[in-house]
Amino acid sequence: MASCGCLVVEKVEDHGGDARGKGNGNGNGRARAECWCGSCAGASRLETMFPIYVMGSSRASSAPGVLDSAAGDPIWEAVKSEAKFEAEKEPILSSFLYASVLSHDCLEGALSFVLANRLEDPTLLATQLIDIFNDVMMNNVDIRRSIRLDAQAFKGRDPSCAQYSWALLYLKGYHSLQSYRIAHVLWNQGHKVLALALQSRISEVFAVDIHPAAKIGEGILLDHGTGLVIGETAVVGNWVSLMQGVTLGGTGKEHGDRHPKIGQGALLGAGATILGNISVGEGAMIAAGSLVLKDVPPHSMAVGNPAKVVGYTEKEDPSLSMKHDARRDYFEHVAGSFADDRSNGESPIYLEHVCALSPLLHSLLFYSNIRTSSVQEGVFCAGSAMK
Repeated sequence: MASCGCLVVEKVEDHGGDARGKGNGNGNGRARAECWCGSCAGASRLETMFPIYVMGSSRASSAPGVLDSAAGDPIWEAVKSEAKFEAEKEPILSSFLYASVLSHDCLEGALSFVLANRLEDPTLLATQLIDIFNDVMMNNVDIRRSIRLDAQAFKGRDPSCAQYSWALLYLKGYHSLQSYRIAHVLWNQGHKVLALALQSRISEVFAVDIHPAAKIGEGILLDHGTGLVIGETAVVGNWVSLMQGVTLGGTGKEHGDRHPKIGQGALLGAGATILGNISVGEGAMIAAGSLVLKDVPPHSMAVGNPAKVVGYTEKEDPSLSMKHDARRDYFEHVAGSFADDRSNGESPIYLEHVCALSPLLHSLLFYSNIRTSSVQEGVFCAGSAMK
């Protein structure tokens, strides 16, 4: 934290062309602190100040790393610029945009205002919540970094989020995630009743239920958010993307550590249910509607009820690429398996873990002289919809 009270990020300059956060074990780098306050530095702001993972590295450290130094906070500057433009474009929203964005000095202040006005009720006033939220965010470096990385995750991975200000002002996935982060800090500070009260209100307002004791990394995308449930002992790694209706729950049979552990860069499709103290590996993809009861290996693709590993993901983490659909080579593999089984006189293999046979698979089966009627039909879509 700088003397001005602003968030300090670290830049590591690696002459080998790689930039990493301090502590990655790269002895060739040189680190220096940079402040995100325009009054503390005179260099001109550069739009190239982004976390490493956004620029294509899905293995970025959770340490605060940047690619270039910049005066000011580029995300906050972008939010203000977008708000000014929208206020001129839509005069009817000018008062809303001024109160929510333009009247504040930093992203934390604007976010506190937005969340407090969304979560207030007759017995928990917005003015009280603003004070609580501001105190939590301004005194916690981790949460200040996370709200920026999350904003970049929303803008970078959700095609419907064209501006940073849209995440801040309109997307309840972002709102519920940042509200959880505040409740999590309060829980860890011993204010458990207040944290639970916030959890209850978050669930009522956003239809997202995340226990304040759950541990969630940074650079997270909650796409839509509706119906998301994350249990008390669940752990979600950095850069994970979760679609609507995902459940990270217990089995009802255990006490203590009883919820799933999701590895870095995983993609959880819409309606996926993952139960018990099991692990979903780094870079794995869970198809929509799947029920996962066993560990899923890293960089694998699990589909069905109960879920089975049916293939492996591309090199890039699926949470960053947001590629929900299976690749052609998977369908070719399935079609080949049918052909081999029939030629060997074996019973046909039913795809009990897929739900509507893909047109591509139909075509491959047809050209392989395999009757599609031998395939049990159902739905296969790893994402929220076929795209």
